[in-house]
Amino acid sequence: MAKAAVRLDPTRTGRAAATLAEDLRSRVVGQDEAIRQVVDVYQTYLAGLSAPGRPVGSFLFLGPTGSGKTRLVEAVAESLAGGAAAAIKIDCTEFQHSHEISKLIGSPPGYLGHRETQPLLTQEALDKRRTSAVKLSFVLFDEIEKASDALWNLLLGILDKATLTLGDNRRVDFSRAAIFMTGNLGAAEMSAILQPGMGFAAAGTQRAAAVDAGLEAKISRAGVEAARRRFTAEFMNRIDKTVVFKPLGEAELNLILDLELEIVRRRILDSSAAPFAFSLTQPAREFLLREGTDPRYGARHLKRAIDRHLVSPLSSLIASGQAHGGDRISIDFDAGTAPLLFFRTPRGLPEAGLSVAA
Repeated sequence: MAKAAVRLDPTRTGRAAATLAEDLRSRVVGQDEAIRQVVDVYQTYLAGLSAPGRPVGSFLFLGPTGSGKTRLVEAVAESLAGGAAAAIKIDCTEFQHSHEISKLIGSPPGYLGHRETQPLLTQEALDKRRTSAVKLSFVLFDEIEKASDALWNLLLGILDKATLTLGDNRRVDFSRAAIFMTGNLGAAEMSAILQPGMGFAAAGTQRAAAVDAGLEAKISRAGVEAARRRFTAEFMNRIDKTVVFKPLGEAELNLILDLELEIVRRRILDSSAAPFAFSLTQPAREFLLREGTDPRYGARHLKRAIDRHLVSPLSSLIASGQAHGGDRISIDFDAGTAPLLFFRTPRGLPEAGLSVAA
């Protein structure tokens, strides 16, 4: 008697891919669709079904500045290769002229500069960033729209054949590499869609509201159409995944603030000085969000605002002997006085496991 067929569920995720997804969501806020696309490509690679003779995956990340495009690439490298430095980052603003492409591939024999500078994209550069556990390389072309046509033409061969020929005719194999490209194409159109009260709120509060599904679809179309106007069809057709990052809402910005405060907490616990705890009142949190986010730059400047208004004053308190190990520092905001106010509850608190309170 024939056995009944068992229905399979192709939407289930393997353990390794699920672990990556969970880790990425803990590092990157509000971009679940972009994370899903990356995880899908990674799972295809783990299953051994990546297209032969091509990179493991190629991604074009578009969307408003400060929405997490570069951060997602760094998070992938942190999760799979142990650190953001494992990703080879190419700043495309340095390749706005065709002759600058020699910095990537080296000068041909007989040309000025041959053998004087090491090309950035060599087989050695790819191989040394791979780990024994995950034999993948990650290459990021940041702000790809600012590069010259020469760089785009160079990418055609990488995206299509996973091969790059250097100036001295050595070949570089990208078949075990994931290629990421980021850009701000369509930013003007997206800003026009995000009217005051939609997406980011009016400039008076500079706080973001939730973006509904219809608005997200319009933003996504604006980004993709801008990319198609900028790049040739030949280039766009070689990209596996084009993902438009959505603007960050108020809830996402608060989560990002929590992540950044947690990083500061770890820095304090890992420092040579005696560790202490700190907590922020809601007015203090709102002050940091106002200083670190706005409609044009998203959360791009939040880390800078935290360094300026929180980390620097805390460093002064440590250096001047006002903050001691085991203390709890309470941080408040009063518009009529200094940007942030710092208060110390004396020693006596346990130094182990100190944490940041909201």
